[in-house]
Amino acid sequence: MMCGCRFLAEMGKLQSKFRKRSDLYRASQGEKADATFDSQVMQHEPAHQGSINTVTNLTPDLCVSGGSDQAVVVYDWKQGRVCQSFHGHNREVTKVLCYAGSTWIFSASRDKTVLMWDLNQGDEPIQEFCGHELVVNGLAISPEGRKLCTGSRDNWMCLWDIESAKCEQRQNVCRNLVTHVCWVPGSSSIVQTSEDKTIRVWDSRTWQVTNTFPAKQYIQTHCDVSPNGNYLMSSSNGFGGQGCEATLWDLRQPGCKVVEYRGHLQTAACCMFLPTPPGGPVQVATSSHDGSVKIWDQNTAVCLGTLYLDGAGPLVCLAPTDSNSLLCASFNSGLHHIQVGHGPNQAQVSGAESGGLGGMDIKVVARF
Repeated sequence: MMCGCRFLAEMGKLQSKFRKRSDLYRASQGEKADATFDSQVMQHEPAHQGSINTVTNLTPDLCVSGGSDQAVVVYDWKQGRVCQSFHGHNREVTKVLCYAGSTWIFSASRDKTVLMWDLNQGDEPIQEFCGHELVVNGLAISPEGRKLCTGSRDNWMCLWDIESAKCEQRQNVCRNLVTHVCWVPGSSSIVQTSEDKTIRVWDSRTWQVTNTFPAKQYIQTHCDVSPNGNYLMSSSNGFGGQGCEATLWDLRQPGCKVVEYRGHLQTAACCMFLPTPPGGPVQVATSSHDGSVKIWDQNTAVCLGTLYLDGAGPLVCLAPTDSNSLLCASFNSGLHHIQVGHGPNQAQVSGAESGGLGGMDIKVVARF
């Protein structure tokens, strides 16, 4: 196992403005029902012990997640069973990332490292990327699968050669406490959000910031780029309905805000573009510390449906599996398989509230 170059980061005194995780957020009463123990929700073998911070897709049947138990878990969510569990971090896992069409898995942690795993090469990491001085929150892989981008709360953005684990580029930007990183599909550009409320676009060839979006009112918690590379969505920290929004930006016109998705009562922790069926509407999804998942019309920002999960705590990450379902990671109650459909505007299981326009039904069908 190889270790990339180490460097000393220049540490600032800026403190995180995120609330402690022990502060559990709840939406206003009357807007939700208790989904935690509903008999109609299939209960599978738990993926983790403790909170789950991150989830992503490996194949159409397999997801990868990480959490406070320091494990990286490959889970067959259709069969409801753990396929593989990787243990190499000594603090909680913050992000996981898979390279499409491969069995590669990357995991970032509060232990300041990134580990690379291969589903077909045993249970030991095949590569280690060392050098950050604080928690690593950002992971992105270049379209051709040769470079890895990492971002941390230590203000450093780094570019690594995956084969050698060598740090080829690094840049420190004052107050740039990285919260998430996305590689723009088919491009040399990388987008990252930060606790300084700023969105930056990097050129991976020069390792310079090429564009900076207008600063938002609150910390930017997450970002996602549309499959065609034209649009960026970012989500915002907030409290009591102030902030708590997601924003759609046009990457072809840097800094151009298209629409905002407003309706969450607490921090919007994750935002994702949803797969679009042929001839279907273009939709996006958000999850929040208020315990809700919302589906939106991308272009009009109309909320098409809302699912509240009482007792789940902050909903911290989403992973769309297809145009009709997505996975959601929660702080208190594991992973949830959520089904999205168009039909009569009524909840089909306790704890699933269909809301908004379009008669969209959103329900939890399994928990693990």
